[in-house]
Amino acid sequence: MARGGAANASYAVNGTPSRPQQQMSYRIGIYGWRKRCLYLFILLLMVIIVINLALTIWILKVLNFNIDGMGKLRILDKGLRLEGESEFLKPLYAAEVRSRTNQPLVLESARNVTMNARNQNGDVTGRLVVGANDVVATNDQFQVDDNNGKMLFYADTNEVVVGADRLRVTGEQGAVFSGSVQTPHVRAEPFEPLKLESTTRSLYVEAPEGVTMEAEGGGFSATCRTDLKLTSSQGKIVLDAGNIHLQNIPESRPLGSGQQLNNVYELCTCPDGKLFLAVPTSGCEVNAGICS
Repeated sequence: MARGGAANASYAVNGTPSRPQQQMSYRIGIYGWRKRCLYLFILLLMVIIVINLALTIWILKVLNFNIDGMGKLRILDKGLRLEGESEFLKPLYAAEVRSRTNQPLVLESARNVTMNARNQNGDVTGRLVVGANDVVATNDQFQVDDNNGKMLFYADTNEVVVGADRLRVTGEQGAVFSGSVQTPHVRAEPFEPLKLESTTRSLYVEAPEGVTMEAEGGGFSATCRTDLKLTSSQGKIVLDAGNIHLQNIPESRPLGSGQQLNNVYELCTCPDGKLFLAVPTSGCEVNAGICS
């Protein structure tokens, strides 16, 4: 083994001689086609940035973005304010929708306008649909009030209440009710007739204290197909008029009933209450078939 050998001397490791190390030099940087590709990529990226910046400025200009909002949309402390006409392509969810002061609020749709009210679970509890041919309101109760808070109309499953001072029906066919009607007063318009009619069933007019029918400017007519009954369970029936005419009463003329006077008869009654006319001097003598 040598001592103090030269710097380039080789040493044996585990009995195996090592090769002398070769010195190599590297060039730092990007050269050739890589450099050209990098410059091209940087140029392309700058072009894209400029285009994006120009598009952003154009969008801000077209939509009229400012510190208060966007275009006719203003962002306020209490919500949003839209000026002019607005079009919503998707459902609108809001706690309150109102117009500006002294301006109308118009809701318009090409098909229908639907307003839903939901509970905490998201279930629909009330719905108002304004369609092309109808308006449908769905809820447990429906109520209309005036500006003073007085109820004008109320409807639910059990009853319908009209709270106005007067219910006026102007249709030519009048009003048709399938059930009973409870009201303190029924009258027609001035100079118009009032007609109460049941075409296929019975007509009942009832009151716990009394029923009054008046025709101050004309006559009163009651017409039926079979029988017309006037019944008083505890009182009496009073016919109060200057002239009382009973028409089409049968006349009894038995043979030898007495002297006949012109247009003068006795008004008689059968045991069942049927009225008939008889000769004045006959003593209400009845011929066959009158009281049968």
